[in-house]
Amino acid sequence: MKCNNIYKVFVMVAVALLGFSSCNDFLTIYPTDKTIAEDFWKTKSDVQEMVNGAYKSMTSYDNQERAIIWGAFRSDELVKYNDYSSSALDNINAVNLLPSNGYNSWASFYSTINRCNIVLAHAADVMAVDPSFTEGDYQAARAQMLALRSLCYFYLVRTFRDVPYTTQSYEDDDQNMLVAQTTPDSLLQHCINDLEEAQGHILLTGGYGLHDWRNCGFFTLDAVNALLADIYLWRASMTKSQSDYQKCIEYADKVIQSKDTYYKTTKDDKVGGTGEKDPYHLLKGASAYIDIFVRGNSEESILEWNYYPGRYETSNGVDVGFNYALENAYYRTGSWNGNTHNYDFRNTGMLMASPIFNFYNENANTNQGQKVFGTTSDMRYWNCVYGGHNEEATQLEIRKMVSESFISSTTQTASETKSNDRSIGNAYQGYEQNWIVYRLTDIMLMKAEALVQTAASDSDKVTLEQAFNLVQYVNKRSISEDGIQKGDTLKLANFTSKDDMELLVLAERERELCFEGKRWYDLVRYCYRHMDGVDINSKLADQTSWPKLYSPMLKLIVRKYMSGGDAVSYKMKGEPFLYWPILEGEIKVNKLLKQNPVYIDEKSTSKN
Repeated sequence: MKCNNIYKVFVMVAVALLGFSSCNDFLTIYPTDKTIAEDFWKTKSDVQEMVNGAYKSMTSYDNQERAIIWGAFRSDELVKYNDYSSSALDNINAVNLLPSNGYNSWASFYSTINRCNIVLAHAADVMAVDPSFTEGDYQAARAQMLALRSLCYFYLVRTFRDVPYTTQSYEDDDQNMLVAQTTPDSLLQHCINDLEEAQGHILLTGGYGLHDWRNCGFFTLDAVNALLADIYLWRASMTKSQSDYQKCIEYADKVIQSKDTYYKTTKDDKVGGTGEKDPYHLLKGASAYIDIFVRGNSEESILEWNYYPGRYETSNGVDVGFNYALENAYYRTGSWNGNTHNYDFRNTGMLMASPIFNFYNENANTNQGQKVFGTTSDMRYWNCVYGGHNEEATQLEIRKMVSESFISSTTQTASETKSNDRSIGNAYQGYEQNWIVYRLTDIMLMKAEALVQTAASDSDKVTLEQAFNLVQYVNKRSISEDGIQKGDTLKLANFTSKDDMELLVLAERERELCFEGKRWYDLVRYCYRHMDGVDINSKLADQTSWPKLYSPMLKLIVRKYMSGGDAVSYKMKGEPFLYWPILEGEIKVNKLLKQNPVYIDEKSTSKN
C-alpha cells in the first residue's frame, strides 16, 4: 500500500504541474519524490504502474491540445471560431508565432519522455528483488518505453526541428537539466535505433487478446512499424533519400501484411460474402465511421490515445481522464464545474473547419483545386463537417469525432446536413473520444506517397499505378453505392505524371485524415520534397541562409483565408517558418538553447 500511495502522490503532483507554463528549466521536468527511487521499485506491479503512468501522461490535456494545434490548426483545414476570443490563436493564424505564445510549450511532451526515461533507468533493478519480474517482462517494458519516447521526440522534431535530446531520467533537484539541441538527422536516427531494438521485444498485433483495448492503447509491433514508416518518410522528404523511401515502404508493408494475417486468423477472409479476396479488409459504410470514430480501437486502428474510465488505472485507482482537449477544440459543450459537465449543444468548439470543406470541386485532386472533395458521392463529404453542402459557408462545425451518427444519404440539403442529429451530438458521459495516432489507411497512404517518390520518372507506370491503386482503395470504400454505379471513382488516366500522383496522394490524405492532426506535417513533407539546400545535419541557428519554401505548398496553406492570404504567404519566406519558436521562458533559463532564428525579435516574425 505504501508504494501505491507514493505512486499516487507522484502522479498527482506531476499532473498538477503540467498545467503551468515552462519557467524553471528547458525540460520543465519536475523531480519525483526521492522516496520513489528508494522504496518504490520493488515489484513487477510497480513497473507496470509506471509504464501505465507514462501512457497516461501521453493523454494529458496539453499533449492532446498540441497534437491538434501543431498538426492541424497551422494547416489549411482549420480556422478559429469567430466568436471565440484568443489572441494566441489569432497570432498563429496570422503567422505571428511569437516566442511568448503558450502553444510553443513543449513541457508536456518532455514530461512524458522523462517518465519513459525513469522506467528505463529503474526497471532492470526490479529483477533482482522480484523473481516474478523476468528478463522477458523487463524487455517488454523497456520496448514500450523506447517506442513511446520515440513518438514524443518525433512530434517535437516535426514541430520545432532542432530540439534537446536526452535519455537521462530527471528525479532530483540537484541534477543538471540543461541540454543543448540536436540536429534532426541525429535525433531521428536515435528514434530509429530505439524502435529497431523495441521490435524484438514488443507484443504482436492482438497480443493482449481479442478486443482488448491495449491492442491499440499500447504500442504493439504494428505501432512500432507504423512509427518507423512515418519517420523514414519524414527524413526521406527532407533529404530525398531513395533508401529511406524504400524503408518507409518496407515498414508499411509489414503493417499491412500483419493486419491481413491477423484478420485471417480471427475472421473469414472473404469480405461481404462476395468471395473476393481483400488484402486490406477495410471497414465499409456506416460501420467504418462508427467503429473508427465513435467506438474507437477499431480493427483498422494501430495506435490510439485511449480516453475511457479504467484505462491505465491501477489497483489503487489512479485518476482517469476524458478527452476534454479534443472536446474544447472541436465541440465546446459548456464549462467544467466539479463533477458536472454542462452540455450546451448550441455552442461549438474554439476551432472550425475552413471553407475548403464547404462544397465540392471536380479539380480537388489537382493544384488548382480549392476544395477538398471532388464528388458528393464521397460519404466523407457529408460526415466530416456539418452543413458542408453550402457554397456560402465561411466556417463549418466539425462533425468528425463529434457526432455519434453517420449520414448515409448523398441527397442531403445544406440545412439537413447542418441539423442532422446535431441535437444529440457525441453525448458521452464525460468525453471519451480517443485520439487516433495511426490507423491502416494512414499507413496505406504513407506507402503510396513513398512509392510516388521512388518512381524513376513519369514513364514509370508500374510504380505510379501501385501508388494509385492504394489511393483508389482508400477512396473507393467511402464512395456510395450509387456513386460507384455512376462511375464517381478515381480514374488512373487522369493522373499521368509523378506530380499528378503526388498531389492525388496529398489530396486523399486530407479527405481521409482531416482533423486528425496530420495535415500540417503532410504539407511540410510536400514542401521539403521540392526544396533544395536543406541540411538536416546542422541547426537552423547555425546556418547563414535557408532554402525558400515551395510556392504551391504556400498556396495550399492560404486556401483557408477569405482575404489576406497573400500577406501570410509573404511572411513565410524560408525553412525556419515551417517550425515553431521555442518558448521564451525556456530560452531565458537554458542558455544552451538557440532560438529559431526568424523569431529572435519578440515583436516580429521576420529576421532583421
